[in-house]
Amino acid sequence: MGPDVPRRPYRGQIANLVGAAPKTVAYHLAIARAADPELHDAHESAAALKTSHGESAQGLERMRQLMAMVQERGRYPSRTAESTAERTLAAWLQRRREDARAGTLAPACRDGLAVLPGWQTPPRTDADEARWHDRLEALVVYRDAGNDWPRHKVTVAGLEHDLGVWLHSQRAKLHRGELDGAKEQALDEALPGWQAGRQRGRKPRENGAAASISLGKP
Repeated sequence: MGPDVPRRPYRGQIANLVGAAPKTVAYHLAIARAADPELHDAHESAAALKTSHGESAQGLERMRQLMAMVQERGRYPSRTAESTAERTLAAWLQRRREDARAGTLAPACRDGLAVLPGWQTPPRTDADEARWHDRLEALVVYRDAGNDWPRHKVTVAGLEHDLGVWLHSQRAKLHRGELDGAKEQALDEALPGWQAGRQRGRKPRENGAAASISLGKP
């Protein structure tokens, strides 16, 4: 890179954005570059780039909150947290991950988040949480289409079986006292009567709309 690219001042700008010491930013960037050699060029390009596309003041504040949480608690925010503030922060982080994959993430936000190891790849627990909510949403759509509670028996196939197995698992966890309180509340609010399920003697209702529902990735 040419001598006109101000490396150290740019680190200072990132430090100001995230409320960290410049040396701390430099340390974490060095670790990130070691894991991803292409990150160095991306950072230097961002430093030289002048653009009107940037992160909003609210977005920068969210980034500061995220970094503070990771530093204090050693984990990323959860979408199922009891705290509204943490759920809001988790939703913000998810959107930034999507922006990063699409190549539309604001440079200031991208370089600020770069000090957090693996921020673009949700931990397994986050992926599991996202999958749980996807199943919940799919079951809500399934029920709204006029279908009875899905069955998990081996004689049942396709979407009904997949949703039935998931629902049966949630009931089993509840009975064992292992179901997270936030998830139990989400089920109660989105699917009243989910614990009781089908009424005896009631025949399953066929509805072609159910066939069009997709669970996405397993």
